[in-house]
Amino acid sequence: MTYAELHQRSLHDRDAYWREQAQRIDWHRPFHKVCDTSHPPFAKWFVGGQLNLCHNAVDRHVPHRPDQPALIAISTETNTERTLSYGQLYVEVQRMAAVLRQQGVGKGDRVLIYMPMIAEAVIAMLATVRLGALHSVVFGGFAAHSLASRIDDAMPKVIVSADAGSRGGKVIPYKPLLDEALYLSRHKVDKVVMVHRGLSPAGMVKGRDIDYRAAREEVMDEVVPCVWVDANHPSYTLYTSGTTGKPKGVQRDTGGHAVALAASMDQLFCGKPGETFFCTSDIGWVVGHSYIVYGPLLAGMSTIVYEGLPIRPDAAIWWKLVEQHQVSVMFSAPTAVRVLKKQDPDCLKRHDLSSLKHLFLAGEPLDEPTAKWISDAIGKPIIDNYWQTETGWPILSVPRGIDPSLQTRFGSPGFAMPGYDVRLLDDQTGEVLTQPDQKGVLTLGYPLPPGCLQTVWGDDQRFVKTYWSSFANQPVYNTFDWGVRDADGYHFILGRTDDVINVAGHRLGTREIEEAVSAHPAVAEVAVVGVADELKGQVARAFVVCRDPARVADEAGRKALEAEVMQTVDQQIGAVGRPARVHFVNVLPKTRSGKLLRRAIQAVCEGRATGDLTTIEDPSAIQALLEAVQR
Repeated sequence: MTYAELHQRSLHDRDAYWREQAQRIDWHRPFHKVCDTSHPPFAKWFVGGQLNLCHNAVDRHVPHRPDQPALIAISTETNTERTLSYGQLYVEVQRMAAVLRQQGVGKGDRVLIYMPMIAEAVIAMLATVRLGALHSVVFGGFAAHSLASRIDDAMPKVIVSADAGSRGGKVIPYKPLLDEALYLSRHKVDKVVMVHRGLSPAGMVKGRDIDYRAAREEVMDEVVPCVWVDANHPSYTLYTSGTTGKPKGVQRDTGGHAVALAASMDQLFCGKPGETFFCTSDIGWVVGHSYIVYGPLLAGMSTIVYEGLPIRPDAAIWWKLVEQHQVSVMFSAPTAVRVLKKQDPDCLKRHDLSSLKHLFLAGEPLDEPTAKWISDAIGKPIIDNYWQTETGWPILSVPRGIDPSLQTRFGSPGFAMPGYDVRLLDDQTGEVLTQPDQKGVLTLGYPLPPGCLQTVWGDDQRFVKTYWSSFANQPVYNTFDWGVRDADGYHFILGRTDDVINVAGHRLGTREIEEAVSAHPAVAEVAVVGVADELKGQVARAFVVCRDPARVADEAGRKALEAEVMQTVDQQIGAVGRPARVHFVNVLPKTRSGKLLRRAIQAVCEGRATGDLTTIEDPSAIQALLEAVQR
């Protein structure tokens, strides 16, 4: 069956298609209904079925592959490596589950996990769902007030944390941040389970804090059976930024989540049992949940948990790990590739990458120059994919596991994955755009496929209002992204609908201009924002990181390159897309997960306060912006 035929079948013979996909996992009790759509825009998948996520990720593999590596935890920060086989992971998860059970954690309770990229973080996630509880992972290093707001929303019974993480050789203490967050939060947590790595002093609060190592010693031989839960029982909440400033807790189910990830591992990632999967993300983000932890383990693969940077000890470290562990599937982000683009090109040739089948990228739009550069550099297919925290798995990609003949197209994340009814709508009229190259809002038809968010944790109304109310009389989920589809069916993402620039009546997506700027060979990274302008309403300003900083070391160099970049934009999309100014900086302001802080850039340009910057990776980036704007 071709990709197009399978995709159509997933929409028009929905229940039969997903009944087949559900056979990829173990069910304790079979479901009696595939999809309940009686209460739109809510949907329930695999109604009546019972299962356990930990059983499917760990227990069921133990009889077949007890000695195969399941978890390979590598830290270039502490120069350590720890491998747990499926048999060992099975035992360690039960020990963590026993410790959590001793603290009163049971079905439906929440466990907040605030940890660096160490084995115990993954073990804590698996132990939580083993007990039928929900985990809420918060990215390690979030500031105290951000952590406090998530504690108040999730209301966990127990928190699992560690003394510290490490990044770029710098220890990041977690315990003081956690203590402050618990002081600030209204919700009071009964117990805190602490994993001590010996990186930073971590004062223990008597009666509340528990040393995991000591507690583990007491339960070494305890057997903790899986708690069977309904398919629609929540497995976790994960917070994503909202337009109101209050983070939204994305609530994921259990059955749909497991089925969707299991299907994607085969259909998209072409991951096979016994192979090794290397995702460079963090468990604090959705990519880490789906494709460091659950996806690879559901597929019976070995998964790498990596603490470190892509350029430390040098820019060859990732490729060294690919060679050492015979990685077959790798998943990273365009930002990381653009970092590598600025390093010694020899680093890409040092190691044998013959085991690697594909490099997948996601998290932000992948510009064509970057995609082409990494493809040429490593000689492997580069497959972009587009999705959101809310969906939990890719919306758009090139599923070669379904049809190996499908070709990628630089700059495009490809086609709708099975189950996703992708529609481009006119933002004014709501009309479905069917002709090629028409720009519209990318939406998804009801019901969303399995694995997508059930609702916003504790706030059904917000779920409906935020995602399902943009277009009158149309039950569609709004991604808030602009997209176009070309004549061959490839989609292109043009940026957020709220990042649209209106220049003298011309509507331009920032992504379109960034793509054009990136086409200049001197450009390593670019961010484009719309800035208020008395004459034109808005104008575009571009902020560029050069591959060779020497080119913009003086005023003459900056002016010359600015003119060249503008000419490149003229050639790519015409004068209408030309930025009013091109500023040169040594670093762009980003969150620790690599997302551009566009609103902060815009605020600096307009002389406004930048707002909340608790997630910023490098605070000096703001000063660099100010200096660039003033030049």
